[in-house]
Formats: sequence, structure tokens, C-alpha cells
Amino acid sequence: MVTAMRNPSPGISPPPGRTGRPRSAAADAAILAATRDALVELGWSKLTMGDVSARAGVAKTTLYRRWAGKNELVVDAVAELFDALELPDRGSLEADIEYVVLQFAELLRRPEARTALMAVVAESTRDEALRDRIRSAIVDRQKRLVVLGRERAQARGELPYEEDESLTGDTTDLIFDVIAGTVVHRALVSSEPVDGLWVATFTALLMHGLQGGPPA
Repeated sequence: MVTAMRNPSPGISPPPGRTGRPRSAAADAAILAATRDALVELGWSKLTMGDVSARAGVAKTTLYRRWAGKNELVVDAVAELFDALELPDRGSLEADIEYVVLQFAELLRRPEARTALMAVVAESTRDEALRDRIRSAIVDRQKRLVVLGRERAQARGELPYEEDESLTGDTTDLIFDVIAGTVVHRALVSSEPVDGLWVATFTALLMHGLQGGPPA
């Protein structure tokens, strides 16, 4: 999450080899919004494909042409929210981090994001296929933010370029885990505020380490 370019939302592609009328972006958006609304109102266990189709005003067969089942549908409904995250250039790595952390926290304050994310994470503890889908549809896509932020910081001279390019992916993963994990724990587990003061303190710790301090 520390680096990111705004990608257009990838959306969900139809299965390879399928022909026929092109998918309706409006129908997809209605279905994903209906899924999030149903999760907030009903919770994971009571949500059904039939309920989503009724809320979205589409036939149940329309849902199954796009998603194999509830797991895939809910993950994509969550992923659409996270795809809206962006990282405009704020002029420094520190400012970029603070901006994206506050933006992420604001997203987690939305009932549909909070409920949907906690539901899929809880369900994934006993469903390996669901964990894989969360990783590919949400986690891996949001690492774009880390990549972009890092590239900007390197271009500004704030961060060195990796001497060993094979370590770039590992570093990206670690940065993402530290930022996303901390914010999710603070907002959803501890239920503590993610405000400007906390974000500035967290960013300073991330930038300078436990024993370091800001340059004189």
C-alpha cells in the first residue's frame, strides 16, 4: 500500500472460450453493490445468491454466468472497493504514506467494507480456495500502491534502488504486510481511531525504525 498507481478496476473477465453477448458493466456494478448491502444487512451465513439477484434486479442465472458461487462473488464485491484506492503524488514518501493510510482507514470505516472484509477473512480460515482468491483479487492487486510509492521515492532520491532485483518482490510484500496489517488491526480489531496524529506517528516509525529518528 505504500506505492500505487491508480489502475482502472480490472473487473471480472468471463471464462475463456465463452461467447455471446458482452457483459454489462452496469449489471456487474449493481450485483456487487447488492452483495455488499446484503452482507451488511444479513451477514455471511444468511446471504444467498438468490437474495443478491433480487436486490440487483437480475436473474439468478445471470449471477451464475459471472460467479461460480457466493465466495467468489463476495470477494469481488470487496475487491471493487479496494480498487478505488489511489496514491496521488504528495511530494514526499512520508506524505504519500500518510495519505494512503488515511484513505485506507476511511474505506474501512464504511460498513459495507468493514463487514465484507471481516466476513471473507473469517470464512477463509477454513477455505483454502477462498484464501487464494482473496490473495489474487485483493492483496496482490493492492500491492500496486507499494510499487508506485517506492518507484516515486527512488526517483526523488529518498530510497535507494535495489542492488539485488530478486529481492524487490519480497520487500514489496513486507511493506504491504506492515502497512495493511497495522491499519486493519488498528481499525477492525482494536477499534481505535486512525487519525492524523496516529498516522504521523506510525509513518515516522515506518520511515525511521525503532532506534532511528528523523534526520536532523
